[in-house]
Amino acid sequence: MSIASHSTAFRWLANGDEAFTAMIAAIAAARRSVRLETYIFSAGKPGDQFRAALVAAQQRGVPVYVLVDAWGSQDLGNTFWQPLQQAGGEFRWFNEQTHRGFMFRDHRKLLVCDEETAILGGFNIAPEYVGDGVKRGWCDVGLHLTGPLAVPLAQSFDKMFTRAELRHPAFMRVMKTGAHARITGVDGDLLMSGPGRGFSQLKRALSADLQQARQVQIMAAYFLPTWKLRRALTAVVRRGGRVQLILPSQSDVPLAQWATRRLYRLLLAGGVELFEYQPQILHAKLILADDVVYVGSANLDTRSLHINYELSLRLRNARIAEGGRQLFLANLAHCKRINRTEWQASQTLWSRLKQRWAYFLLARMDLFLARRQLSGLR
Repeated sequence: MSIASHSTAFRWLANGDEAFTAMIAAIAAARRSVRLETYIFSAGKPGDQFRAALVAAQQRGVPVYVLVDAWGSQDLGNTFWQPLQQAGGEFRWFNEQTHRGFMFRDHRKLLVCDEETAILGGFNIAPEYVGDGVKRGWCDVGLHLTGPLAVPLAQSFDKMFTRAELRHPAFMRVMKTGAHARITGVDGDLLMSGPGRGFSQLKRALSADLQQARQVQIMAAYFLPTWKLRRALTAVVRRGGRVQLILPSQSDVPLAQWATRRLYRLLLAGGVELFEYQPQILHAKLILADDVVYVGSANLDTRSLHINYELSLRLRNARIAEGGRQLFLANLAHCKRINRTEWQASQTLWSRLKQRWAYFLLARMDLFLARRQLSGLR
């Protein structure tokens, strides 16, 4: 679905097949520049195809810049990007594993071509994302845009690319200054977050939108929001509104799923409707609050809100939101609703203990260790 908003056109990407096809096409069409940033990049399919497209772009004279998180892609060999570098392209690891700031990851996923076309969402470039999200491949969503909103996205990439070039002392000093920013434009708001000083722009913007919302729909791969955000969600229901959450029935991080399920009892008691996605692993990050849409790399969990470098778009547009609701409803058809009575009856002492410990580790200890590491950086 293509939607125009002022001078930027948007198109929803419903699964990995759609996203990777659009990304390869954008790289092939690029004439002035290509910027690619991701958390996980794996060799094989579709990674090898992406590398070939990037090398071909550089060989036809288009400057190519690639930024990959060193911890998220630690299985990728150091020689993988040699063909691109030999062609004249630039590749950088973000936060190489020799840095002491290992808690902090570049979790962003972004492609910008010619500062005119951009694609963002939850998709990493790895085999598990190939498919329709139902019969095969993880379930995820993204957004393709063409227009002036691509310019601040390119500038955001450039800032991260520069940070990656810094070494030890300089890198750590920059990390402590924080990476929180909100760039407001006619077509939407760019929300950036990271470790260091400042408030989470995603949390601040979402809290304000939830105070007015009547219909909230969220797809979240990892769901561990702050107490204030949980309270804001149940407040929507108390005002007579409706809140629906699609969460994973199976996860690549079982600890995160246990921590999330620690919240089920309270959310269900507050009138929130919970659904678990059944066919595949859910990896989507999508928030709809009336006519406001949030899409990007950020989960609603401790790590995305306070620790990782993240990138999200906030768009206030009824037609874009309607497209997002259609995506939500299409995925809702593959979900099982969690019944409050049945859920409580199914919980054993062991499952409750697992959930409590997982919540403590991810909601409390993860943030505590990150802050300790940040305060110790020199």
